[in-house]
Amino acid sequence: MKTKKGMGFKAAQSNIAKKQGISEERAGAILASATRKASPQAKAKNPNLKKVKG
Repeated sequence: MKTKKGMGFKAAQSNIAKKQGISEERAGAILASATRKASPQAKAKNPNLKKVKG
């Protein structure tokens, strides 16, 4: 059974910006911060989380 692919970084960024009424740049900072705090289990499931610098 194929797993559902998660939302991409840019799509998540624009989603955050739209929901919170903030700029894309600030939304990117929020998303990057949350990505850095992701658990080891989350990073094992989604290796793209390891690509975020910081």
